[in-house]
Amino acid sequence: MPRIDFSLYLITDRHNTAGRPLHVVLNAALEHGVRAVQIREKDLPVRSLLTLTREIATQTERCAARCFVNDRVDVCLSVPGVGIHLRSDSLPVDKVRRLVGPDRLIAVSTHSVDEVKRAEQQGADFVVLGPIYDTPSKRAFGQPIGLAAIDMARSKSSFPVFAIGGITRENVGEVMGVGASGVAVISEIMAAPDVGLTTRELCLEIARHRTVIR
Repeated sequence: MPRIDFSLYLITDRHNTAGRPLHVVLNAALEHGVRAVQIREKDLPVRSLLTLTREIATQTERCAARCFVNDRVDVCLSVPGVGIHLRSDSLPVDKVRRLVGPDRLIAVSTHSVDEVKRAEQQGADFVVLGPIYDTPSKRAFGQPIGLAAIDMARSKSSFPVFAIGGITRENVGEVMGVGASGVAVISEIMAAPDVGLTTRELCLEIARHRTVIR
């Protein structure tokens, strides 16, 4: 089985759940097809983040899904089986690999083809590339880089590239069609009126447009 055995990567935002508890949203998403969750609650103090990571890791394990924590190597090492998602300006992947060992998954946020290539060369398991489309949560990272960036990144790398930034049920086919290995979403699921329905529809669209296992 490949190390990256999922194609829908859900990133948490407990402030964007339409007033619902985070664990309720995650349960619905996991029950309807999400198989990887990144805990991205940057404003939490480390003890609270550790507690939340343990809780979500229990949820994901129950559904045979993967769990990642954003950027905190200490929290990653404190919870068995949890992977880590690094920012583009975090510690280099090869140094993090020496800290977390060979078995934990390492993801990296990237914003250019050069960053994708560097993450691959340093030993990341996959990257998230974007923003592909305009989205409020990614405007700090500059203008959308567009579909061509995915196509170019896939032509220059041999490992999974997930698209992020404005991904919806309506455009996921475009993203998969230019070679994305999967997609990463935040508000499309977190803020959805019907989390289960939205998750199922995203999974169906991804599967429908994925012509090759990447």
